[in-house]
Amino acid sequence: MTSEPLSFPRQYARTQRFTLGAPRTFRVSPDGERVIFLRSRSGTDRANLLWVLDLATGAERVVADPSQLLAGGTERLSPAERARRERLREGGAGIVGYATDDAAELAAFTLSGRLFVAEPRTGAVRELAVPGPVIDPRPSPDGRHVAYVSDGALRVVRVAADDGTGEGPDDRALAAPEAATVTYGLAEFIAAEEMERSRGFWWAPGSDRLLVARADDAPVRRWWITDPAHPDRAPEQIAYPLAGSPNAEVRLFALGLDGSRTEVVHDRERYPYLARVHWSAAGPPLLLVQARDQRSQVYLAVDPDSGSTRMVHAEDAEPWLDLFPGVPCWTPDGRLVRITDEGGARVLAVGDRPLTGAQLHVRAVLDVSADDVLVSASAGAEAADPETGEVHVYRVGELGVERLSQEPGVHGATRTGEVTVLISAVPHTPGARTRVWRDDKPVAEVTSYAERPDLTPRVTLTEGGTRRIPCAVLLPSGHPVDGEPLPVLLDPYGGPHAARVHAAHNAYLTSQWYADQGFAVVIADGRGTPHRSPGWEKAIHQDLTVTLDDQIDALQGLAGRFPLDLSRVAIRGWSYGGYLAALAVLRRPDVFHAAVAGAPVTDWRLYDTHYTERYLGDPAEHPAVYAANSLVTDDGLAAPAAQHRPLMIVHGLADDNVVFGHSLRLSSALLAAGRPHEVLPLSGVTHMAAQEEVAENLLLLQVDFLRRSLGLD
Repeated sequence: MTSEPLSFPRQYARTQRFTLGAPRTFRVSPDGERVIFLRSRSGTDRANLLWVLDLATGAERVVADPSQLLAGGTERLSPAERARRERLREGGAGIVGYATDDAAELAAFTLSGRLFVAEPRTGAVRELAVPGPVIDPRPSPDGRHVAYVSDGALRVVRVAADDGTGEGPDDRALAAPEAATVTYGLAEFIAAEEMERSRGFWWAPGSDRLLVARADDAPVRRWWITDPAHPDRAPEQIAYPLAGSPNAEVRLFALGLDGSRTEVVHDRERYPYLARVHWSAAGPPLLLVQARDQRSQVYLAVDPDSGSTRMVHAEDAEPWLDLFPGVPCWTPDGRLVRITDEGGARVLAVGDRPLTGAQLHVRAVLDVSADDVLVSASAGAEAADPETGEVHVYRVGELGVERLSQEPGVHGATRTGEVTVLISAVPHTPGARTRVWRDDKPVAEVTSYAERPDLTPRVTLTEGGTRRIPCAVLLPSGHPVDGEPLPVLLDPYGGPHAARVHAAHNAYLTSQWYADQGFAVVIADGRGTPHRSPGWEKAIHQDLTVTLDDQIDALQGLAGRFPLDLSRVAIRGWSYGGYLAALAVLRRPDVFHAAVAGAPVTDWRLYDTHYTERYLGDPAEHPAVYAANSLVTDDGLAAPAAQHRPLMIVHGLADDNVVFGHSLRLSSALLAAGRPHEVLPLSGVTHMAAQEEVAENLLLLQVDFLRRSLGLD
C-alpha cells in the first residue's frame, strides 16, 4: 500500500517552507576542532537537536536531544518565551537557540523553561536546578557561570559544584524587578521587533560582571489581544508603543558577581534608543545609542567601574540612520568598526577610514580578525554587473577586497580563526549547502535533512521599468515566453527591511506554485527595499506610496518582454506586502483588478514607534503625512462602483505586531464607503501564521479567490 504524495501546499506547510532539517546557528570552536550547530532529525520534524561536527574525522554526532532530556514530555513555553520567539519569528521547537563560552567547551540552552548545559567535546549534558521559567541563558566567557532571565530578574548560577575555587554551587539574582512593569536582561518590544537587538545582557570578557539592560514599560500604552472564538478566555494585555506615544524606559547597569551595581550614564533624553551593545577584550564596552527621530546617533565607550561614557564617534544624517548586524565592534587593536552611508554608498569603515567603496553595498559584518573584516555584501550602485538578487561573502582588509563565495547565489558565513562555515543558496539547487573551510580549503560539509520540493521554479531574474527595478518573473511550467498572455499576479513584499528578489532556488517555491495555477508571477523590489543603495531605501521618506508606483513601473516595463495580460492583474502580500496589496486596488483600480492583503498595516498611527517614525515622522508633527499614507483615510474608498475591485483581507486574531484592529478599521471604512470585500479572520494565529493547516489552506483559499475575482473559473 502506498500513500499519495503530498500536495505542494501541504508539503510547504509541513516542512515550514522547507527549512526543517536544515542545519543552522553555527559556532566554530576557537581551537578549530569542532563546529556546533542546530538541526532537526528530518525535514518534517520541528524539534531541533544540538549537534557537533568533528573536523578531524568529518563525523557528526548529537550532543543534546530534547526528546531524551524531556523524557518524551510535551514542551511547554512561558508567555515571555512565546513572545520572544514571536519577535524572532522562530517557528521551530526543541533547542531553538544556544550560547557558548569563549572556548566553545560549554553550551547553555533551555527546554520547557528549564536550564541545561552541554559539553560539545564530550557530549555530557545535565540540567541545572534553578528557578524557572528560564529565558536566554548565556555562559560566562570562562564557562564557570551561566546568566539567565527568570520572571524578569537577571540571575547567575555556578556551573560546577567545585571548580577549584572552594566555593559551592549557588544561584542568585543580580537584579530583580522593582515592579511588575520592569525586566532585567530582556530586550524590550521595540528593540527586539525593530532594532534586531534580541538580547538584554552582555558578559564582561573577564567573566566578573555583566552589562544588563533594565526596561520599564510602565509609560507604554496598553492594548488587549482577544480571541472571539474563545469568549471564555480573558484578553491578553500587551504593552505596545504605537507611533507618537511613549516607549519603554531603558537603562543600563554594570552588575558585578560581587554584588556591585553601577548605572551607565549617558544622555538618555537626547538618545533614548539603546540600539547596540558590544563588549570584547579588544576594548571597553561599546554602545550605539540613537535619537528618537533616528537622525543622529553616537558610539559610546563605557567605563564599567564608574558608569561614565565617552563619545567615540557621532553620526548625523537625513532622513534617518540605519542599524546593521555585527556592528559596532572593535578590531583586535582597538579600532572602531562600523557600516555607514558615505558618498551615496553603504561602506565598511574601520577607524577613520572607509575600506570599501561604491562597488559594494555592505550588509553586515560577520567577523573581525587582526588581518581583515569578513562581511556580506551585494553589488553596489557603481558595480559593473548588477548581479540581481546575489549576496556574497568578502574579506576586506587594508590591501583590498577579496570575494570568498564564487557561484551566483545568496551566501552567508560564520568564522572563528582559520575556520569558516559558508552557507550557500543557489538558483538551480534546492535548499542551502553548508561547507566548512580551513585556510581557504574545503575540509567538511554539514548534512542537510531538509526535504526537496516537488516543484522547480522557472524564474527569470531581470530588471523592469524606467528605474531598472530588480525583478523575478515566473511562468507556468511549459508555458513559452512568447506564448499567449497570462493573467498576472504581483507577489511582493515591497517595503523596508526585506527584499524578495534572491538568486536562490527556494525563494520562489510559492510563487512558482501560483504560476502553475495559471498566472505569470512578478516579484519586484522597488524603492524602499534594502540592499541596493542608501538613496533607493530612503526614497520612501514620508511617502510610502512610491512603493506602489514602482510595482506599476516594473509591471509595465516587463509587459513587452513577457506574456503578461494587463487586463487581468492581481496582487497579494503579507504585512507591508499586505498594505501594498490593499493600497494597489484602492488607489490604482485602473491597473489592479483583485488583491489579497494579509496582516496589512492600514493606519500607520497604530504601528510602532521606531519603525513608523523613521519613515513618516512624529504623527503629532506630520498628521497630513500619516493621512496620505493611510488606507482608512484614502480618497479612493469613495471611487465609483465601477472601479471597485475585489479585496480579501486576511489577519490573525492573535497578532501582536500588526494587530487585528488594522483590518477591522479597513473593513469598517470599506463598508461605510459601500465597497464589497471579504475578511478572513484566523483564530489563534499570530503574525507568523505558522500552523500547518493554516499555512496550507491560506494558499488554497487565496488562489481560489484570485481565480474567481479575475474570472478564470
